[in-house]
Amino acid sequence: MTRKLPRRSAVAAALVGLLVSAAPAGAQPAPREVVATLAPSGALRAAINFGNTVLAQPDPATGAPRGVSAELAAELARRLGVPVTFLTFDSAGKVTDAGKQGAWDVAFLARDPVRAQGILFTAPYVVIEGTYMVRAASPLQSVEEVDRPGTRVAVGRGSAYDLFLTRALRQAELVRAPSSPEAIELFLRDRLEAAAGVTQPLVEYARTHPAVRVIPGRFMVIEQAVGIPAGREAGLPFVHAFVEEMKRSGFVARALAASGQGDAAVAPPAP
Repeated sequence: MTRKLPRRSAVAAALVGLLVSAAPAGAQPAPREVVATLAPSGALRAAINFGNTVLAQPDPATGAPRGVSAELAAELARRLGVPVTFLTFDSAGKVTDAGKQGAWDVAFLARDPVRAQGILFTAPYVVIEGTYMVRAASPLQSVEEVDRPGTRVAVGRGSAYDLFLTRALRQAELVRAPSSPEAIELFLRDRLEAAAGVTQPLVEYARTHPAVRVIPGRFMVIEQAVGIPAGREAGLPFVHAFVEEMKRSGFVARALAASGQGDAAVAPPAP
């Protein structure tokens, strides 16, 4: 399990440092004051959440992060002209907790009002859905039926869908696990009525486990965005423009496809 604040000695296989001296052709280098704001230590410390497999996956051979989040972090570092150091976590809640301790400079999380109290978010770069998994014999057939007395829903603590369902559910009970993968284990072990999560990983799990199924539809749209720590407002316009360029240029779509996540949707341009 990933600890709340990674120690370099314990995650050497999952920490990657890159040094790129020049910005890509056609890209404007970041102003010096923006670099100082976004990477004050001289390196861009990027928090990567392995708990959301749509956005990030560990390399099977090295453990280093790959996927759209890692690709965006590396490209942002190139634009800033600094190295990128990846800090890996197994849940979004642990990323948020580490941010409160000043552990990272940029993170890739779903936008949520609770998180926005300490994190400045860009517009989303990827839009994914949240839904429920139930047992194959469950009487639950629709998303709306889940919110009723006696229904226990497993969630990953601090995940976007945990925060959303905490506000949205009126009758069902949330049962929290340390991470999203552990929420599935909790759902099975304690025979809970449902497990909430990102649609793609739940569908993938159900494909090879016939004892469970995914309920059609969604209970929320999850807007995955780039976040920087509160107090660094001077860097937000640069990061926002960067995200919009990455969507417009096809960078995000190519990174999703390259990591086998072609079903995820690139977010529309920000208004």
